[in-house]
Amino acid sequence: MKIKIAVICCFTVFLFSCSHKITSQQSQKETSTEQNSPIQMWLTEGDKSALFAQQKDLQFSNQQNQFPSIEVDTTNKFQQIDGFGFCLTDGSAYLINQMGEADKSKLLNELFSTDGNSIGISYIRISIGASDLSQKVYSYDDLPEGQTDTYLSKFTIAENEKDLVPVLKMILKIDPSIKILGSPWSAPVWMKDNDSSKGGSLQPKYYGVYANYFVKYIQAMKAEGITIDAITPQNEPLNPKNNPSMYMSAEEERDFIKNSLGPAFAKASVSTRIICYDHNADVPQYPMTILQDPAARQYVDGSAFHLYAGKIEALSQVHDAFPEKRIYFTEQYTGSGSTFAGDLSWAIKNLIVGASRNWSKNVLEWNLASDPNLEPHTDGGCNTCLGAVTIDKNQVTRNQSYYIIAHASKFVRPGSYRIQSSEITNLPNVAFVTSARQKVLIVLNTANQQQSFNIKFKGKSATTSLTPGAVATYMW
Repeated sequence: MKIKIAVICCFTVFLFSCSHKITSQQSQKETSTEQNSPIQMWLTEGDKSALFAQQKDLQFSNQQNQFPSIEVDTTNKFQQIDGFGFCLTDGSAYLINQMGEADKSKLLNELFSTDGNSIGISYIRISIGASDLSQKVYSYDDLPEGQTDTYLSKFTIAENEKDLVPVLKMILKIDPSIKILGSPWSAPVWMKDNDSSKGGSLQPKYYGVYANYFVKYIQAMKAEGITIDAITPQNEPLNPKNNPSMYMSAEEERDFIKNSLGPAFAKASVSTRIICYDHNADVPQYPMTILQDPAARQYVDGSAFHLYAGKIEALSQVHDAFPEKRIYFTEQYTGSGSTFAGDLSWAIKNLIVGASRNWSKNVLEWNLASDPNLEPHTDGGCNTCLGAVTIDKNQVTRNQSYYIIAHASKFVRPGSYRIQSSEITNLPNVAFVTSARQKVLIVLNTANQQQSFNIKFKGKSATTSLTPGAVATYMW
């Protein structure tokens, strides 16, 4: 019996030793493969001399130099990434849908596919009802003045069926797994305390009705084959000046979620996630007011931010207070009066790098498409919002936010993780590892002179350089 036990023990030790040796050999083989694989590079220059252009591959080596090194470490993982993209406004959908079929198909494949020269947008935000970049103001239950519809018997998404739904269906054929976030700019006028599409607040007596409005919207889109992954209760709840818009304090949103919206979703077995806030980083106390309430918190997936005010580090403030709740970045516009170089540098530093380093699972720029006159928009809506692409009938011009998002969206696919990378003065950067184990490093040069630096990985380095204001994506 003792001999049998000894033999079994020895055999077990032998198996463990073999397994450990094989695992070690596999790890060494993977490291060798990773270090011997070429580093692909895509470059955009602030002066437009290179626009998301693939460069000559780099190679890791043992060569040493005096340049600073950005060391990438796949063993230190942070948040998982949901995607990068834009807001598909009604105006964007209208312009795309007016294109000829061949040109429309070509553009949508370029935007949403990952093949060839496509940029692989993987996350989009749409408006629930009209946004200020719709052709007109509308809700899904518009009534003559003085009337109400508490049973929502006149609810209809017919306005979306003209352009938005058809374009979404085309997108879903290209990428069936794309994530869609819905945000309302206003409740129907008859639910508000000022009888106007602009400003005002949701009357508490209609909280339950408005919650059912969300449920009916999600169900109506589902009937069209469109899954709404998440919603926010109100776009920019502290901005009552847009058209449409609606003011909603933190306390009001908290009470709406915990007493009406969350229970309505639960009752209807709606799995769409609720993301709170959806406004600027200067008021992190807003989402924390909601998350500090256990009854509201149980229904909330996380918090969404814009950066028209405040600092991007506020996202970490909310994450650190509630690490189990997710962080999202859902809107930032590029304006017609800004410069390509200025927008490229600012957005890469603050959004692609900044939001990602501060726990955001996504980064969305604002309007996907506008025409040469920066239309459509509502009366009083944004008349300076530059689309990622300008569509002039069938002609397409690519603008700065197209390239800002492309540097991440094409390579950092959903399911990737942000990983550790060195923080270097004048070289803001962020790194990711994809589900296919590819490493992605995005680097911006904010200095006034050319910067040479090393990409360091598992003891080996590759040297590269960027001109002032240039951004590059490296992948190996």
